[in-house]
Amino acid sequence: MKIRRVGAYGICRDETGRVLLARNSPLSSFPGLWTLPGGGVDQGEHPDDAVVREFGEETGLSVKIDGLRTVTADVFRLPTGELEHTDRVIYDVSVTGGTMRFEAEGTTERVEWVAQTDLSVLPLMPFTAVALGVGDTPKWDTPEDGEELSRPERVQRFGAYAAATDPDGRILLTRIAPGYPGAGRWHLPGGGTDHGETPEVALARELIEETSQHGRVTGLLGMSHRYDPTALGPEGVPIDWHVIRVLFRVSIELPTESVVTEEAGGSTAEAGWFTLAEAKELSLTELAATAVARVEAERAR
Repeated sequence: MKIRRVGAYGICRDETGRVLLARNSPLSSFPGLWTLPGGGVDQGEHPDDAVVREFGEETGLSVKIDGLRTVTADVFRLPTGELEHTDRVIYDVSVTGGTMRFEAEGTTERVEWVAQTDLSVLPLMPFTAVALGVGDTPKWDTPEDGEELSRPERVQRFGAYAAATDPDGRILLTRIAPGYPGAGRWHLPGGGTDHGETPEVALARELIEETSQHGRVTGLLGMSHRYDPTALGPEGVPIDWHVIRVLFRVSIELPTESVVTEEAGGSTAEAGWFTLAEAKELSLTELAATAVARVEAERAR
C-alpha cells in the first residue's frame, strides 16, 4: 500500500554554528538515525505551526521561524511494508526560550548540538543529510506491481503552485472548472503532487497540463494551507479536506498562448496572461490574490 504524509522540520544552529539534532527512538520507523527536529503536520494545521509545535515536543525549546529553507520529498519502504511518500517542509529556526530536554515516549529519544565537522560520522536520516550538505539525494524505493494508493476519509494533500510572470510583467492565472471548490474564480497554476513526485517536478507537469507553459523556478515565496472538514469532492461526496501548498516564484521567459492540455474533467477550465492591474480586477482565490500582491511588491522595490 502506498501512503502519504507531510512533515515540517527545523534547522536550528547555536552561536558556534552547531546544529540541533534528534535521535529516533524505537517507536520510530527508523530507530537510531539522527534527524532534524520536527514531524508530521496534523490535519488542519499550517506547516509553520507544526514545526514550532514539533520542535517544542521533541526538544523542550521554543523557536521562531526565520525563513523557509527548502521543500523536498522522498519515498521509502517502511518496516510495516507500506511505501511512504513524505513531503518535507524545512525551515530555518532560532531558539526563543525553553530548556532543552529529551522527549518522553515519543518517536525521538535524545537531542544534541552537533558540530558541522561531526555530522559525517553520525547515521543521519537521508533528508537530514541532504539538508545539512553532507549527503547525496538518496535512491527512492519503488512501488510493486499493482500497489495501490491508500485513500483515507481524511485527505491531506500537498500541492505546488506558481507565481509565474513573463518578461513583460504579466502574471499567469488559471480559472477553476465547474464542480470543483472555488469554481469560476481565478487561481494559480499548479496542483497536487503525485506519489513519488517532487514539488518541482509536479509544478513543471502542472504548468504544461494547465497552461502549456515551460517555466524556471527562481525562488520560494512561502507556505499556505486551506482546511475544510466538510468540503465536497468532484462527485459531491463530503471529504475532510486539508491542502498544504508551497508557492514557488517562476519565470517564464518565452511565453506562449495559454492552452489547457490536461484531460477532460480536470480542475482547470481556462488559463490566461494578465497584467497586474487586470488581475486585481478578477475574482481571485486567496492564494492568487497573495501572489499578485507579492509580485506587485516585488516590482515596486
